[in-house]
Amino acid sequence: MSKGKDLKPHIGIYGRRNNGKSSLVNCLANQSIAIVSDTAGTTTDPVRKSFEITGFGPVILLDTAGTDDVGELGEKRIEKTMQTIEQADLAILVIAENTFGRFEQELIDAFKKWNTPFFVVHNKQDIEFLTTENKLEIEQKIKSSVVTFSAVTSQSVEEIVEQIKKHTPENAYKQPSLIGDLVNYGDIVLLITPIDIEAPTGRMILPQVQTIRDILDNDCVAIVLKEREVDAFLRKTGIKPKLAITDSQIFLKAAASVPEDIPLTGFSVVLARLKGNFDAYLQGTPAIGKLKDGDRVLLLESCTHHVSCDDIGRVKIPRWLTNYTGKHLDYDVVSGLNKLDRPITDYAIVIQCGGCVITRKQLANRLKPAIDAGVPVTNYGMAIAYVQGIYDRAVAPFTAKENSETAEDYL
Repeated sequence: MSKGKDLKPHIGIYGRRNNGKSSLVNCLANQSIAIVSDTAGTTTDPVRKSFEITGFGPVILLDTAGTDDVGELGEKRIEKTMQTIEQADLAILVIAENTFGRFEQELIDAFKKWNTPFFVVHNKQDIEFLTTENKLEIEQKIKSSVVTFSAVTSQSVEEIVEQIKKHTPENAYKQPSLIGDLVNYGDIVLLITPIDIEAPTGRMILPQVQTIRDILDNDCVAIVLKEREVDAFLRKTGIKPKLAITDSQIFLKAAASVPEDIPLTGFSVVLARLKGNFDAYLQGTPAIGKLKDGDRVLLLESCTHHVSCDDIGRVKIPRWLTNYTGKHLDYDVVSGLNKLDRPITDYAIVIQCGGCVITRKQLANRLKPAIDAGVPVTNYGMAIAYVQGIYDRAVAPFTAKENSETAEDYL
């Protein structure tokens, strides 16, 4: 499942073929958005549909192929279904006709592996009621209650909606502040935003837009400049910003222009703390200095875009890493949320982009295999800061904050 640029919580609908997953999606969305048929295996590729929950917000319903599919194509459909679990914010397991066995348990195991909360719906109540005995047995297994449902009569739709509200993790729909803990009312934040070949014509890149909005949400003042205007602005105005944030590609120039007594970081580093495993990034980034000839580096680029001749992930970072280490390194770049062609253990380090177009859940599970395997992970901005020699300064606004909070807790 690829969310593209849709950051709404995603709710995956899972279960065997012909259990009524598509009917449940249609019933919730109150429109025919998924093909419904009595023929098992109608749903092939995952189908996505926006759905607004009153008093909660927009979500994406994801209808998936049955996990009991058969044949060569069936195996591919099952594989696609299982791949969606690691990016789903919530799963609904649909059962029917009092059937709960191996296929359901395999799904539950996958939900737990990828930390995906879930609840169970017994569908087709108009055909066969869930027996009290089975209900108790299933609830003991899942440690939660089972919702009984009929797509024909729309029975229990409101109860399912309430379960969605209850089980969807708060961080899936509530966006924490990017820099709210670093600034106070009325503070000035300086944003250094180069306009280069990768900047969309007439627009700014998403991390810059998100940061501007966050500054305004925190009742602060955003001053946006291109890199060549910074020196003159600071000299002429005498303004001392509370914080400066720069595009990672010009860290060195920004560091030379922004006085040392003004905290400086990068847009990608800000996103790394918001969405990524920041502690893992802090631990993994220094592994850049230990790379050896023949090591393989994986660059994960969450969005898909036209590749320019000086692309950040495919050209600039490999060039900077090679120049910094002086080693012969092999590079793989994987865009979107596509599967890796190699085992994660083939890599000496994994470098993840800021992840501005995916959710925290997607990014966390994208990096989970590497972290579980002990492969160092870092972030585009943190890696660039490291090879340019200003890593400590780039992470200082956040590490100093954490150290200060730790000291306060100790006192």
